[in-house]
Amino acid sequence: MKRERRRIRQLALQALYEIDCVGHRPEDVLARQIDSHPDLSQESLDFLRQMVLGTLEFADALDRFIAESAPEWPVDQLAIVDRTILRLALWEFAVSSETPLKVAINEAVEIAKRFGSESSPRFVNGVLGSLADHHGDIRRQLQPTS
Repeated sequence: MKRERRRIRQLALQALYEIDCVGHRPEDVLARQIDSHPDLSQESLDFLRQMVLGTLEFADALDRFIAESAPEWPVDQLAIVDRTILRLALWEFAVSSETPLKVAINEAVEIAKRFGSESSPRFVNGVLGSLADHHGDIRRQLQPTS
């Protein structure tokens, strides 16, 4: 399952990248991803859908936390890959709460090594490390009130 989760995170990154760059509808991008990977389990497909739609739903709030953590790097000027990786990891440990903090950060750094620039892993690790110091507060702020 660990390997499949990483694969889903990579597919989520690719889907969000396409949505961000080209403006394709999330439902269309997800449908194409799902059709292209018939070997994925239903659990994995659900996780993919949750990651993509959840990250999109909370993007503005996630960006505010990222901006506070890296004020010298305006979020809208970050490389799309780096911004998307940060959003995904932050969503995963602060909104979903399904993934342990350290796992989400480690996975983000590994994905940054594969898809980002040479400096991406260090940047992603630094920003997420800073956000991790406040993850309890961030989680409380992002949770819906009943």
